[in-house]
Amino acid sequence: MAKQRGHIDKPLALFIFTLLIGGGMIFASAALGYLARGNGNVSSVVFNHLVLGMGIGVIALIITSTVDYRVWRRFAPLLFVLAVIATASVFLPQIGVMHGGGRRWIELAGTSFQPSEALKIGTVIMAAAYFSAIRARLQSVLYTVGGLIAILALPSLILLLQPDIGTLGIITLAVLGIFLTAGVPWRHIAIVACIVPVLFGAIVMTKPHVRDRVVTFFYPAQNQQAEGYQIRQSLIAIGSGGFWGRGFGQGVQKFTYLPEPMGDSIFAVAGEELGFIGSVSIVALFLAFALRGFTVASRAPDMFGMLLGVGISTYLASEAFVNIASMLGVAPLTGIPLTFISQGGSAMLISLASAGILLNISKHSTSR
Repeated sequence: MAKQRGHIDKPLALFIFTLLIGGGMIFASAALGYLARGNGNVSSVVFNHLVLGMGIGVIALIITSTVDYRVWRRFAPLLFVLAVIATASVFLPQIGVMHGGGRRWIELAGTSFQPSEALKIGTVIMAAAYFSAIRARLQSVLYTVGGLIAILALPSLILLLQPDIGTLGIITLAVLGIFLTAGVPWRHIAIVACIVPVLFGAIVMTKPHVRDRVVTFFYPAQNQQAEGYQIRQSLIAIGSGGFWGRGFGQGVQKFTYLPEPMGDSIFAVAGEELGFIGSVSIVALFLAFALRGFTVASRAPDMFGMLLGVGISTYLASEAFVNIASMLGVAPLTGIPLTFISQGGSAMLISLASAGILLNISKHSTSR
């Protein structure tokens, strides 16, 4: 007979805690390199990450881990609409901020926030609520494939206009994970499998910056001082770490050559300082987190909890693996942060809040 656990899953909590503390140490080391370059805004970046991201994020994690996850199902449409509106607000000239060729941030009271981070969890909650509500209609392609398209339509349009293809990819992966777990027929999966590559190809052909990154991925030796510069410096940093690494805080690339040492390239900083052993340990931690998250989802007492757990686990883990893969040159650069580690107050805050929801699902899980 199934028995309610009534407490959070300790291995999952341990993986989150380890990634957060270890990530904070790696971030601190990367911040030294950023400071040595003479960047005047390093204090604000560190403040946003440590105080607004980790500090408030841990509070958010504690709160969401105590709130019954089934509450999110009731408010799923509202949360989704609010997240869509917030993400679209980056186009308002009064609050929208342009940076690096994209409009992805809003600034209020001197604090910047990337609302697409909230769109990730908002879309995941909406997809979990929707597919758990149509269990009796899973044989209908209108409700399955049509519902999938309807959920992704507005987020896709807004993120393509920003543009933020990396975030769109993460949201799509998470929603597809929910779609597959919901138990839709194989023929519906085949339809989606035909649609996704076509849409991806259309994005590559119509978005020059995406096309440049794909070309750089296949031909990394070209344009090494332009599009291929970041991956080249990343591989140099990781390769120079050897087996044991240069030692914590002793990395060289973060001081001069490595772009975004606290952001996209932070795994390269870790690889140089911690070596092959440290890099493999980081990958193993994220893999363990993902597997434990899926285990928690499989033990959820209802369909919504299972789909929500799969969606959150997929979203958080895929961010990490996409970032690591791009730094190793086995995937195109996307600008996706390394979960729980890279700079970004809004990304850290939403990631920890999402992890708290996953912990609450584990609290209600049943042993099997």
